[in-house]
Amino acid sequence: MTDAAALPGQPRDAVLSGPATARAVNVLAPNASAMTLDGTNTWIVSEPDSELAVVIDPGPLDDGHLRTVLDTAEKAGKRVALTLLTHGHPDHAEGASRFAELSGTAVRALDPALRLGDEGLAAGDVISLGGLELRVVSTPGHTADSLCFHLPADRAVLTGDTVLGRGTTVVAHPDGRLGDYLDSLRRLRSLTVDDGVHTVLPGHGPVLDDAQGAVEFYLAHRAHRLAQVETAVENGLRAPEEVVAHVYADVDRSLWPAAELSVRAQIDYLREHGLI
Repeated sequence: MTDAAALPGQPRDAVLSGPATARAVNVLAPNASAMTLDGTNTWIVSEPDSELAVVIDPGPLDDGHLRTVLDTAEKAGKRVALTLLTHGHPDHAEGASRFAELSGTAVRALDPALRLGDEGLAAGDVISLGGLELRVVSTPGHTADSLCFHLPADRAVLTGDTVLGRGTTVVAHPDGRLGDYLDSLRRLRSLTVDDGVHTVLPGHGPVLDDAQGAVEFYLAHRAHRLAQVETAVENGLRAPEEVVAHVYADVDRSLWPAAELSVRAQIDYLREHGLI
């Protein structure tokens, strides 16, 4: 997260553990910080009349949180049968191996190094479990291995760090690439326009009830920041830290290291496209 900008639409007022849609329940990890906002949202997803559930992003290696996730599912009459990862950052995935031990589940992810079991994940995959359908959407950019999960029955998308519930996300150079990220945002916009997705279930921050507005905001925000970075470089600022101090002067200094990653990604993008 690099900017504390307000998102459009109707974000829920608070980040709370509990139901967010008919099929998705949030269990908030106690790892709040400038980078994780209120903490990591671990999602339990299942059909209302099914005993089987999928957990998306178990979160950090916090035994209390991992057991709370299992207890929440059990109290709802659910058995966790599969674990999925949106990407490999520790605040989402560090607890996956331990959670797999506790739940007896396989872990599926795009990055082979994160998988526990025989199956990975790829764009276009459809996860079917107990009547539940989740569609895997490739959304690299924040990281190379970032995925989102489209939940058609709730007209929702689980976005990990690709779209947050508050502020904007970092393009984590060098693994993250701005061109890929912009393409991913356009892919999510297509989901809102063509598939009727209206709810964002993010990896951090509150649920958003205007998915299209959020994605359009992200695209506009990226264009604005890119123009600022381009102007700064053209005016003689060469070092990324100098660009950060100029372009991100309105952002809390504690976020400048993350902003520098995004600036490096933006400078790479501008060079690749012959703009600087």
